[in-house]
Amino acid sequence: MRGIYFINDQITISGFSREESFYLQEQTLLNLLEKHDIDVVALNPYQIYNYYTILHALFYDLKETNTQLDCFLFYSPDVINDFMHTYPARWLLIKSYFNKCIAANS
Repeated sequence: MRGIYFINDQITISGFSREESFYLQEQTLLNLLEKHDIDVVALNPYQIYNYYTILHALFYDLKETNTQLDCFLFYSPDVINDFMHTYPARWLLIKSYFNKCIAANS
């Protein structure tokens, strides 16, 4: 399977610091990627990391490449909740590029 994962670097989870929350999300998602044998796709050749931290950038890259992928992974609904409520139409468009969206910790 081919997919993309998102890490929200702006939130704190369960009272952890931002750095600890980032690490928790990263480790959880990397384990999930390995467990389900998901190959991470880089849509933009100038991407520094294998993951996205900005959903607007993800949308732009998906739109530019017009790539259909198997899955979009994120830590929990809490990490994308703000984006989903602020930009509901854009969230629906992002989801349309993936066969399934998977919350690792829901």
